[in-house]
Amino acid sequence: MRLQRLRGASLAALACVALTACATTGNEGSNGEGDAPSDRAEAREPLAAGLDYAANPDPFPSTYRGLPRENMAIVGGTVFTGAGQKIENGVVIVTDGRVAAVGGASTPIPAGHRRVDAAGRFVTPGVIDTHSHLGVYPSPGVQGMSDGNEATNPNTAQVWAEHSLWPQDPGFNAARAGGVTTLQILPGSANLFGGRGVTVRNIPSVTMQGMKMPGAPYGLKMACGENPSRVYGGRNTSPATGMGNVAGYRAAFIAARDYKAKWDKWRADGEGSPPTRNLQLETLAGVLDGSVLIQNHCYRADEMAVMIDVANEFGYRITAFHHAIEAYKIAPLLAREGICADMWTGWWGFKMEALDGIEANAALVDAPAGSCAVIHSDDAELTQRLNQEAAAALAAGRRIGMNISEERAIGWITLNPARSLGIADQTGSLEAGKRADVVIWSANPFSVYARADQVFVDGGLAFDRMNPAYQPMSDFELGQPGFGLSAANVPQGAR
Repeated sequence: MRLQRLRGASLAALACVALTACATTGNEGSNGEGDAPSDRAEAREPLAAGLDYAANPDPFPSTYRGLPRENMAIVGGTVFTGAGQKIENGVVIVTDGRVAAVGGASTPIPAGHRRVDAAGRFVTPGVIDTHSHLGVYPSPGVQGMSDGNEATNPNTAQVWAEHSLWPQDPGFNAARAGGVTTLQILPGSANLFGGRGVTVRNIPSVTMQGMKMPGAPYGLKMACGENPSRVYGGRNTSPATGMGNVAGYRAAFIAARDYKAKWDKWRADGEGSPPTRNLQLETLAGVLDGSVLIQNHCYRADEMAVMIDVANEFGYRITAFHHAIEAYKIAPLLAREGICADMWTGWWGFKMEALDGIEANAALVDAPAGSCAVIHSDDAELTQRLNQEAAAALAAGRRIGMNISEERAIGWITLNPARSLGIADQTGSLEAGKRADVVIWSANPFSVYARADQVFVDGGLAFDRMNPAYQPMSDFELGQPGFGLSAANVPQGAR
């Protein structure tokens, strides 16, 4: 599936290598002095295992299988589809782990589907957190488990967060109890290029591969601003300034362009020895051909504008700016460029580049046509309450006179995050054909009193607030202080 996302010359080249032979006709392209370039490319021996990315573009494949599921009809609740609709007394039909239909009370319910009564409650798509460090900065928060920052070089594009991900992190269970069904796990922001993130399905698993979302594109974590210049300037090395940051990005993409050109040429003409595989430049070349998405930590509006210029210089696009505290200042630019802004609502002032935050940031970013406003967490506790973070942003927007509906604002934690991760064709809204990632809330999700009653991932019940049998715990949680104690007048084990 990942091959299908590659574009340009690289796609044709990779497709050729993946086949045992590429079709040719006669001696087309020959100069009469020997084999044509395409003939030489066909005749060469395959490289040894691991030396050619194209021979195995998915070396750590997902083994995700999902939870046991059943066909059902969720009836009687107020449905926010995530795609801008609000349906009173709605019906959501789930068949074989997919949304089969969404509509009003008259929507036909197929024979054999179990009815789930949501009367008096609210139904939404699963919450998606685009910026999480669960599993790489897990609980317990000790040095031996601090695996999120490879802070050894300003450019560590070669590392992959999934190779640090600890699936037993109890934070995954707590996030699921808050309605979170999908997360992007990212490296930290110490470096100009921090490495690849990974998109995971929030189900219990012994391995990272068992959580990894099949076919989800990789994201490359980049960071602008204070973090890389502070980390490396403090070591008396570059980058130590904002201008050093930008010089570092440009130098890296110059090298990546050259690396990609050498591989493209060798695949096309078969002459000489192949380039030596370089994992760092391979990730950056993936950015250049569009198969790896840019997830860019960046706070200030002026720095976001500079990052857009760097992207234009080298011919790639930025998928999302993360944190984006000053995104409201350039909302029309972000919408015009098709860039998501993944934001907090109430976090600001903890360093200089975070001073100019406002609670209405998401509401203002959401205003222009074509915008993509996202609420994210970057925190093991906030991820449990992203619905409340979205509610605060909605209230702030309304206080300054913006007429924003709840059915639109729910997209800030559902469909827009899916767009930010490149998976909006799979999840993020309750629309026919998409994965049945569904949350049934005890009350309006924009209420501080709302709690996730049931959480379904691909139609499988992943959490049930009233049934301890569907409140998974990691091995680490067993026997910890407070284990087994009831809370909030709900059954033992409920969160």
